[in-house]
Amino acid sequence: MKKILFMGTPEFSVPILERLASDYQVIGVVTQPDRPVGRKRILTPPPVKKKALELGLKVYQPEKLRTSEELAELLTLDMDLLVTAAYGQILPVSLLEAPRFGSINVHASLLPEYRGGAPVHYAVLDGQPETGVTIMYMVKELDAGDMLTQRKIPITDQDDTGTMFVKLSQLGAELLMDTLPKLFAGDLTAIPQDTEKVTFARNISREQEKIDWNRTAREIFNQVRGLSPWPVAYTTLTEKPFKIWQAKLTEETSTTPAGSFYPLGKNRLGITAGDGKVVELLEVQPAGKPKMPTASFMQGTGRDLNEKTRFGD
Repeated sequence: MKKILFMGTPEFSVPILERLASDYQVIGVVTQPDRPVGRKRILTPPPVKKKALELGLKVYQPEKLRTSEELAELLTLDMDLLVTAAYGQILPVSLLEAPRFGSINVHASLLPEYRGGAPVHYAVLDGQPETGVTIMYMVKELDAGDMLTQRKIPITDQDDTGTMFVKLSQLGAELLMDTLPKLFAGDLTAIPQDTEKVTFARNISREQEKIDWNRTAREIFNQVRGLSPWPVAYTTLTEKPFKIWQAKLTEETSTTPAGSFYPLGKNRLGITAGDGKVVELLEVQPAGKPKMPTASFMQGTGRDLNEKTRFGD
């Protein structure tokens, strides 16, 4: 049975680890250190660590892999393959070159598009009709290795980044299990990425979270679902942050300025976009409050909204 070292951290990586452990000998799992979570800053292990311990696997959690004592131990392991999936650190070349069959990554985009740490977010933010998973060899440059296999999946208007993470995680596990037997048998030909088609998905900035109501309704809708359930798009109401967790497009049009409250009916909240179309908010979070259905907000503080109300600066 082939011996595999696995590296991953978030929930996205968990189904991939589970599938690997069911068919191969996972000789170790490398993941990020436990981090403080929530307002009470409770030290919490990453999802991959929890699953690895459930499976009885040895876990490594170096703060900085390249300068850690764990790296020396990892280099002594008898491994056939290194598999990563959203690990979160750049790997040293010495480790990439250690396994007999090399090192591969399960990346949640159709490379060469969306190299980087937030490929799922950007696919939704940009309104792409589809995305997918690419399994490729790892090299020193980020997500630039030759591609082994690739599989597509549609993005619908009902999807957000959260639903796509779940779908792509399952797809990645399936694709990996289809890929490995061919890789070990020498039946795959790696394909170089087309450098002219490379795009990047850098980590989301705070500026990208704020809604500009002068943009089109479709762009705003994509922004809301592309940032849900994290880090969450926001606007302002009476100069205070107002998060928007879920929204939808409507057939309504308005001549009021962008950012204006638009009454859609009892306990409903619409806002005029820059193209005159109306976006309906479905789940919101006023400053200092938990997230709630918009109907609950409209039955409370939202009762004071009127056609003179403006969202945003």
